[in-house]
Amino acid sequence: MTASTNPADEPLEALSPGGSVRHDGPARDRFCRGREEPGQRTGLGMNQESTSIETVLGELNPPQREAACHDLSPLLIVAGAGTGKTTTLAHRVAWLIHQGTDASRILLLTFTRRASAEMLRRVDAILRQLEGTRQGTAAGSTRVWGGTFHSIATRLLRRFGRLIELPTEFSILDRSDCEDLMASLRNELGLGETGRRFPKKGTCAAIYSRVVNTQTSLKDVLESAFPWCAEDLEGLGELFAAYVDRKEIQHCLDFDDLLVFWDALLDDPSAGAAIRKLFDCVLVDEYQDTNRLQGRLLKGLCPDGRGLTAVGDDAQSIYSFRAATIRNILDFPEEHPGTTVVPLEQNYRSTQPILDATNTVIAQASQRHTKTLWSERTSGERPVLVDCIDEDEQSEFVVETVLARREEGVALKDQAVLFRASHHSLALEVELANRNVPFHKYGGLRFLETAHIKDLLAFLKLVDNPRDGVAATRLLLMLPGVGPVRAGRMVEALLEKGGVISAWDDVKPPAASEEIWPRLMQLLKQLAGDNRDEQNVSAELHQVRRFYTPLLESRYDHAAARIRDLEQLEQLATRYNDRSRFLAEITLDPPASTQDFAAEPILDDDFLVLSTIHSAKGLEWDSVFVIHVADGNIPSDMATGDADEIEEERRLLYVAMTRAKNRLFVCYPQRYYFRGRRRSDAHGFSQLSRFLTDDVIACFDRQAARNADDRDEADEDLAADVTAEEIRRRIKDLW
Repeated sequence: MTASTNPADEPLEALSPGGSVRHDGPARDRFCRGREEPGQRTGLGMNQESTSIETVLGELNPPQREAACHDLSPLLIVAGAGTGKTTTLAHRVAWLIHQGTDASRILLLTFTRRASAEMLRRVDAILRQLEGTRQGTAAGSTRVWGGTFHSIATRLLRRFGRLIELPTEFSILDRSDCEDLMASLRNELGLGETGRRFPKKGTCAAIYSRVVNTQTSLKDVLESAFPWCAEDLEGLGELFAAYVDRKEIQHCLDFDDLLVFWDALLDDPSAGAAIRKLFDCVLVDEYQDTNRLQGRLLKGLCPDGRGLTAVGDDAQSIYSFRAATIRNILDFPEEHPGTTVVPLEQNYRSTQPILDATNTVIAQASQRHTKTLWSERTSGERPVLVDCIDEDEQSEFVVETVLARREEGVALKDQAVLFRASHHSLALEVELANRNVPFHKYGGLRFLETAHIKDLLAFLKLVDNPRDGVAATRLLLMLPGVGPVRAGRMVEALLEKGGVISAWDDVKPPAASEEIWPRLMQLLKQLAGDNRDEQNVSAELHQVRRFYTPLLESRYDHAAARIRDLEQLEQLATRYNDRSRFLAEITLDPPASTQDFAAEPILDDDFLVLSTIHSAKGLEWDSVFVIHVADGNIPSDMATGDADEIEEERRLLYVAMTRAKNRLFVCYPQRYYFRGRRRSDAHGFSQLSRFLTDDVIACFDRQAARNADDRDEADEDLAADVTAEEIRRRIKDLW
């Protein structure tokens, strides 16, 4: 099969619950094993239908077809980079529906909203190919439960939470909300006044999340991941206990709670049985990126493994800093006895010379699912290992080669420079600016983390859940003359009266807010009194925006751009008629950017891509430059504490190299200048990355960024007036 009939997976990004409509329909156990001849019956009873399904399955290569048509026993699809895993998974979902599985009894778990939408779009396209022989099939994809772990958890907790005494009208705290609540409790407990350094709110939130997601004790997490905080074990334990209690009082759940409470539902005999009855088949994408708790959830959904399909690539497990564990995918066959492992090895992205190098890098991994990527594109240029004198020469080489590739017809946007850490591209950015080469660097502040967006949403969050102390505090602190102490007392009064807005009726506002306070109370009561069955979320946001705009203009700069952001959010809300659903989805799947914090617009129609390796996962380019491939950078000197960390750094390099379709350049600066308060000649020599062993280097062509002959070429025509002999004579004359 050619690449044109089975393209490699497209880049995917960010998810929320999909729709679900129950209808009766038997789930059958008749499955194709990939051995039927064209025209053979496939359980549908019509020769014409067999021909149609064979045409669809004919788009797959043999391993893809084996995976798509597997029976209901546990299945692990080990999908190498660029091997068409999305195509395979989409065909599997379509095959299950085509074979009689009720679409509303299929759960598809992905890591982003777009991944879920893309998967179901492909399922719909496959089913529509069969419409002529089986009417109505194409509509099945809209009934699949598609979403991220967190969005599906939200959906199930709203429905079954009462069984474990969880209020179903809970609010969801995003990461910054959690940090704000941690900061408030940290101050209340006086943990910052102990006379020694206590972790700041962001570190506290990260530690808490790691403990919950890894299901590991606080002591062990501190020793392994946060050793500089080990002496604060007792204080952190006190803080986290208060954090859990405060969330209970305020009827709030954070992202980690969503998974923990879902897991508790599955452990409960009655609730767990009710949830398991909802699904005949559970499929999970990017399984190498799951954490220990998510692995437990899959076990709870499919205790015997029946109907369970996991897709992933252990070689691309690079998110341990988010508590993901490679053990989930490595141990899947042992965790689910009877598992069939199907490796996808035909690559539709890269040339064979590039795959030879990437295969050799990952072959060094100590533990992995064995697979060797291959391509029908056997020709192509070998990857290049580029020796650079220093970082400046590396930057010059990259820019000159990028421009040369552009002259050869490869657009700038089809080329990417990848690096381990964001600051590794700083020298390159200067050189690109000097050469007038436009570029876009992945990263930046997320839309939902910007102050004005969080301010606006605080109004809706408070009226949706008047116990939400984080939202209430944020709203009160916007008002002139209201400080943290006064806001804290008002939040306590709100909670003492059971979380009703009228608890503030007798509040005497500070003089600076006397005029605005009555209008605020009128707005909150009006929003809280809306009929929940007839909510117009966009209209509510419009009311809030009119009230909030004068506050925004007095609090922040660039007000016009921020107001446009609020208008965009208001427009987005037109698709919702339920405030709780809107708040849940905007929290679980926030937009990635905002106008106010954008750089100057790039007016050129083409630009080079700069990206960290983590941000590049799932993407691909014609030409890829991996820079700073020296020990201390790849692997990072911050990630060599144990063998597991080093193995993940190896996988990072593998991910970077497998992004390239046609050309791959790996750059190694030999000298690094020490960065002090002033520039100097002090420097050290670097070591080539330990992952580039002799076997790996043998897969590369090796060259200098600039040949010695090239450096001297400009001097060949010069003639000096003095000779070495004359200089020596002058020295002798000194005595």
